Amino acid sequence: MANVATVLKEEIIRLARKELRTETAGLKKASVQYRSEIAALKRRVVTLEKQLSHLAKATTQSVEVKAESDSETKVRFVAKGFKTLRQRLGLTAEVIGALLGVSAQTIYSWEAEKSKPRQQQMVRIVMLRGMGKREVEAILQNPSK
Repeated sequence: MANVATVLKEEIIRLARKELRTETAGLKKASVQYRSEIAALKRRVVTLEKQLSHLAKATTQSVEVKAESDSETKVRFVAKGFKTLRQRLGLTAEVIGALLGVSAQTIYSWEAEKSKPRQQQMVRIVMLRGMGKREVEAILQNPSK
């Protein structure tokens, strides 16, 4: 009887393995497909990172070129000269602050050399340097310009 029991046990094991193979075949195919997709995505990430680094280098180089061209037209700020400009135009700190887009206290800080104007204000200051009283008055009367 031992033979029948071992034969039956071996047949059960064989059938179980066969069933497991059919069940896991789909999982194996899906696993292979996912692995290939992951590898393709990794390759794509690498190429995108290379493109990004090339663009970053190109942008940095163009910024350096712009910075060099800006440094040629860089304007100095002297507090005493700014105060003289304000007095020459006959403007109060509040009015010139409104023209430059800053507060009167900021104007006083610039004149006392406690701070310096930002690049945006420097552009406006340079524009004011080239104007006379009449032009400034026209701007003040017609602020839409």
